[in-house]
Amino acid sequence: MRKENSTLHNAIVLSGLFVGLLWLVKLCELGFGWHLGIYGVRPHSISGLIGIFTAPLIHGSFEHLLANTLPILLLGSILLYGYPRSRWWALSIIWVSAGFGVWAFGRENYHIGASGLTHGIFFFLFISGILRRDKRSIGLLMIAFFMYGTMLLTIFPRDPGISFESHFFGAVGGIIAALLFRYRDPKPAKKLYSWDLESVEDADNDIIGDSWKPKGQRDLESDEVNPR
Repeated sequence: MRKENSTLHNAIVLSGLFVGLLWLVKLCELGFGWHLGIYGVRPHSISGLIGIFTAPLIHGSFEHLLANTLPILLLGSILLYGYPRSRWWALSIIWVSAGFGVWAFGRENYHIGASGLTHGIFFFLFISGILRRDKRSIGLLMIAFFMYGTMLLTIFPRDPGISFESHFFGAVGGIIAALLFRYRDPKPAKKLYSWDLESVEDADNDIIGDSWKPKGQRDLESDEVNPR
């Protein structure tokens, strides 16, 4: 139990550190008068390729950053806690998929923000829970769906000022990662209750039968049941 609490604590800390980095970038942009929007993804532009790696760190406004802060903190913590062996691979695929998909197919504009990551993580948790079907994965799926189930719809065009392309291709990355790594993390051990142990013991006894008895006694009992 203590180890699980420690793992959850570490997941929350790591997600919090990433959120802190996003706020630091925004504060530096404001404080130093930087214009970091040019480091977003610019579709079909060679110089815009850098945005594949930098766009999730940049936000157009504090409102934009606030909208992504809680989803990153919560969904990120769930991913880091629930999938310790596949989490970094999944995040890498989601990050690159969201950026490259926008670069290849997005509208001509600078695309910035971490919403591609949040949608990718959500879809990873959603599809992993369906594929793995163990108690932990299903529980994490239900938590993610309860909080951000609307992400199933926000991958489609709505507001022209919102990069639905980032949402869509982040989701594609999350689905791909879920398919690739569905067996990578071990399923939690099933907890056995007293009645489970009793049923196991009964099954063992059925298998052993009366082989533990001396041969003469077995023959005698057999003659009593089936007289010659």
